[in-house]
Amino acid sequence: MSDPDEKTALKLLATMPNVGPSIARDLYMLGYRSPESLKGADAEAMYSRLCEMTGARQDPCVLDTFMSVVSFAEGNLAQPWWHFTPERKRRAAQKAEG
Repeated sequence: MSDPDEKTALKLLATMPNVGPSIARDLYMLGYRSPESLKGADAEAMYSRLCEMTGARQDPCVLDTFMSVVSFAEGNLAQPWWHFTPERKRRAAQKAEG
């Protein structure tokens, strides 16, 4: 099956909780075309790549949102993006500790 066109992909991505037009565009820019395409994705790698692609450090809440959409795509219950903030902070603290 071929990838949907951009307009269709953006609509599909925006059907997921926490995904509005801006995040849908970010996901599309990263190569995702549907909620199913996010299964198994690495939210931290997505965030890093988006920062590289845009040449700017994105708000950490974008990472929380990526974590939420990957979780949802993998069949977990929908959670607000801020539900993932403590997990992001815990992971960052672990990395800082070495």
